[in-house]
Amino acid sequence: MPEVWFTLKWPDGSRERCYSPSTIVTQHLSANTTYPLSDFSLRATTALQSASNRVAQIYGHPCSRAMGQLERINHQVAKFEQDSDPMVTCLSMSS
Repeated sequence: MPEVWFTLKWPDGSRERCYSPSTIVTQHLSANTTYPLSDFSLRATTALQSASNRVAQIYGHPCSRAMGQLERINHQVAKFEQDSDPMVTCLSMSS
C-alpha cells in the first residue's frame, strides 16, 4: 500500500510532517492549498479514517499509525479553535 507524507503549516506558523498509509489522503487534501481550520479538520478526519479502513480491508486490522496521526492533528486543531479565522495550509505531499 503506497504511503503518503504531507506537510502542514498551522495557524501559528509551525510546520508538521504527517503520515497516511494510503494515497486516499490526496482525494481530501491538496498541496499548496489553504483550508479554514474546521474544513481542514473534517477533511483530515475523513482521509485518515478512510486510509485506516483500507488497511483494515487488506490486513484485517485498522492502521494504528493513521489513527495516531489523526489524534495528533486533532490535538493541534483544538489549540487553534478559539482563534479568529484560523487557517491550515497543506504545503506538500509526497509518496
